[in-house]
Parts: sequence; C-alpha cells; structure tokens
Amino acid sequence: MPSLDSYKTQLLEQAARVGALKFGNFTLKSGRKSPYFFNAGLMSDGTILYTVAQAYAATLCAAASGDDDDPMVNPFSDFDILFGPAYKGISLAACTSLVLASTYDRDVKFAYDRKEVKDHGEGGNVVGWPSGRNQKWRVVIVDDVMTTGLAVSSTIKLVARQGGEVVGVVQLLDREEFSEIDERGCKVSSVMKLETLLGGKGKVRSVLKMRDLVQWLEEKEAQGQTTEEEKRSLRAMREYRDIYGVSSS
Repeated sequence: MPSLDSYKTQLLEQAARVGALKFGNFTLKSGRKSPYFFNAGLMSDGTILYTVAQAYAATLCAAASGDDDDPMVNPFSDFDILFGPAYKGISLAACTSLVLASTYDRDVKFAYDRKEVKDHGEGGNVVGWPSGRNQKWRVVIVDDVMTTGLAVSSTIKLVARQGGEVVGVVQLLDREEFSEIDERGCKVSSVMKLETLLGGKGKVRSVLKMRDLVQWLEEKEAQGQTTEEEKRSLRAMREYRDIYGVSSS
C-alpha cells in the first residue's frame, strides 16, 4: 500500500494538535458509538486553515486530472465558481481559491450565501457571484461535511436562481459508513445519496476518508509513534468499520 499523501498526513497531524480530531468513545447524532470524532469548527488558526485549503486544492486538482477531461464526465475538469455555504463553507471557499491561484495557477471565482437577506448595498443573500447571468456557471460546493440531502438541495436551488449549475461537491471528511439500508437490503452512505441527488457517481469528493485515518494510525504504529490510546483507537476503528463500513471510490 502506498504511503498516505503528505497533505493528508499534515492535515491529520494538525487536526489532532488543535483537538479537531479526537479518539475515544463518542455518541453520534445517529446514536452510534464512534471511536473518533472530527470537529472542523476547531480548525480556526491561520496555520491549520492554510493546511486545510492546501488539502482542498490538492483534492480538486487530483479530481480534475482524472482519466477523462470531458466536463460532462468529469465535472472537476472544468468549473467556474467555488461556492461556500454559510457559515463554515465561506472561509473554505475563499482560502481554497487563493491556494488554487497561488500554487496551481488556476484562477476560479468564489461566492457564498448569507443566512439573512440584505436589502441595501448589493442586496440579496449571495455574495461574490459574477456578472453575466446569461452564462451557465459551473459550480463546485466546498464545505466541511454535507450529510443531508436537504442542505445540498437548498444550495442547488440557490445556485440555479443565480444562473448556475452545481456540478460537484468537495467535503472535508467521508466517514465511509452506511446511514441507511434501502429496500433491496443494500447499505447506502451519505455520499451515495448526495451523488444520486447530483445526478451521477464521482460528483462528490472528500479530502479525507475514514480509511485515511486508519492508515495514518497504522503508519504511526509502524514507526513506533503511537500512544496506547491511539493503539486502542486503531483496533476500535477497525471493528467499527467492519460493522458500519461501506466501500467508496
């Protein structure tokens, strides 16, 4: 197995440093007992925000350089706007656009929405949207996690009202676990549901996946750098994956 990408390793190390990534015993909204918890809201200093933006940009560029550069097949090969839903997505979209321009020489616009409609100045509840409403802007949503179809559906409608089309989503973490079992008895994850909503497989990309967290701990263990708590967490994560895991691309 190849080593974990350096940007993922750096992101995980810094997430653990600020307490955004924790290992232990946590109860999720679903009621499941999880051996780890990721709170992106704690990644709020300049150093880690830059690392996060680098990771998003690397994920976008890796997706764009896939086998097919036809935007009808690979939506990440050609898009115009990064859209950050309020509130967490705003800084992610802004910082990622900076890294795309400075590191990858790829200049894309970014926009975001307000929770409250502004009735003065430029008005409305969308900021940064480019002029030229006759153009069909291709939009990629950037957010920390998008687990509900309702959140994505509302953003799709908002973008459509501006004259754009959501062609893809990049989120921070895919837990790679099923959220429900369909009528055929198949396990369905939140990413699978989002891709169905967006109209095709491959339209949702994740900076990190649960498998990356496991591999990070495994690599630390191989180097003799894990604590006893991390060793217990690694065993617990493997067990959790065996029970709730679902494969993803």
